[in-house]
Amino acid sequence: MSDSPRDAGQQDGVSGTALPWRPAIAVQFSIVIHLAALLALLFQPVWWPWVVAVLVANHLALGLIGMWPRSRLLGDNIIRLPEAAARRGEIALTFDDGPHPQVTPKVLDILDHYGAKASFFCVGDKAAAHPDIVREIVGRGHSIENHSMRHSAFFGFYGPVALRREISAAQSVLGGIAGHPPGFFRAPMGIRNPMLDPVVTRLGLHYISWTRRGFDTVARNPAIVLKRLIDGLAAGDILLLHDRRSVHGEPIVLAVLPALLEKLAAAGLKPVSLTMAMR
Repeated sequence: MSDSPRDAGQQDGVSGTALPWRPAIAVQFSIVIHLAALLALLFQPVWWPWVVAVLVANHLALGLIGMWPRSRLLGDNIIRLPEAAARRGEIALTFDDGPHPQVTPKVLDILDHYGAKASFFCVGDKAAAHPDIVREIVGRGHSIENHSMRHSAFFGFYGPVALRREISAAQSVLGGIAGHPPGFFRAPMGIRNPMLDPVVTRLGLHYISWTRRGFDTVARNPAIVLKRLIDGLAAGDILLLHDRRSVHGEPIVLAVLPALLEKLAAAGLKPVSLTMAMR
């Protein structure tokens, strides 16, 4: 699969452009298994214990795949920037879970100081509570992207109706505040299920995860977070941080980000937003 966004398709009312969709390999395989199970039950009903065992194993496998954030088995998933961006020496900085009234403005100041651009995957409810910060993000040249409406811990268990409601609500809120709808979606905690991809494409969004992340929401030591981000770092990487406090109450990102940007500058890498990288 290509790392670059898919071609635009028909018009959609929320984001403006629906994208073409076809079942991913794991979904195709699951469909075949279900059809085979149905035929087995029709012609050999006594096989039902084996049929049930196979179906349970199939759904367990889909669940495990959904917990692998960088997998493409459930649908398209951008994990690196296009080759053209890599040749330009670009790195995509992305921040999840904001906006946060104390943390996000400080992140913006640090980015300004280093002349860096980034993409902010905002939660719809938080954006609605802090619209001025969202407008500030856009005003400083960064992009606003979709990270769901509520960032529910149960997002990975949602069905197609709930998924569409959650994502389209965030599209409406974020698009209304930022002035244009987001172009990318990242699932809360990176957990997805087989029903997510058709919803995302219908809403005109490109699904994206990351190349590397620092686990800054659970770490205590900024040096460890920085090491996770820079080990093996290369042009074209997509880096994940969070513009909020960690579970320990500290905004680790504020300690990590200046050091990270200095490392990028020393390596001749340019931090950009996703919209800049995809041009």
